[in-house]
Amino acid sequence: MKGLLLAAPAVLALAACTTTPPPSEGAASAPGSTPPAVSTARSATVNLASASASLVSGRLTAVPMGNGVHFTGEVGGLTPGSTHAIHVHERGDCSAADASSAGGHFNPTGAPHGKVDAGAHHAGDMNNIVANAQGVAQVSAHAEGVTLGGGAANDVAGRAVIVHAKADDYRSQPSGEAGARVACGLINAQR
Repeated sequence: MKGLLLAAPAVLALAACTTTPPPSEGAASAPGSTPPAVSTARSATVNLASASASLVSGRLTAVPMGNGVHFTGEVGGLTPGSTHAIHVHERGDCSAADASSAGGHFNPTGAPHGKVDAGAHHAGDMNNIVANAQGVAQVSAHAEGVTLGGGAANDVAGRAVIVHAKADDYRSQPSGEAGARVACGLINAQR
């Protein structure tokens, strides 16, 4: 019994050394910790610039909505009546002339490519946009299962939005056979 009483303070001292206090409210995440998977930004802007020698450009606004992030705005310079894929890509880098520097579709969970609201899909997958008779698409597209700001694995802030030359077929892996990247812009979050 005496040995147990002497050992108790040592065990408590060791336990105290290994306990990490909870982070204080508003504190930055410690290196190696997992940030919360909630949006911390109220909105973001995306200025789409032409890529692959196209004349396509536009401006989008992104806001956290429901189970993801909703993008609205306009994309112009498209062929009248044409349908185009639009996706969030893994890197916020539009420096390559063909926007290949943005990498593949944003896919932090390793899901197959698909259509939003129709089963498994990349986090960066969104439904196609359609140009009107003037070659302008009114964008209202939702990226499901992502956040805006906060630094979580599913955070789209700082990544790129790509508009493709063709429609997404929602089946072909890994990118829906959407063709060339005709516009690219970074998701710039505002708090």
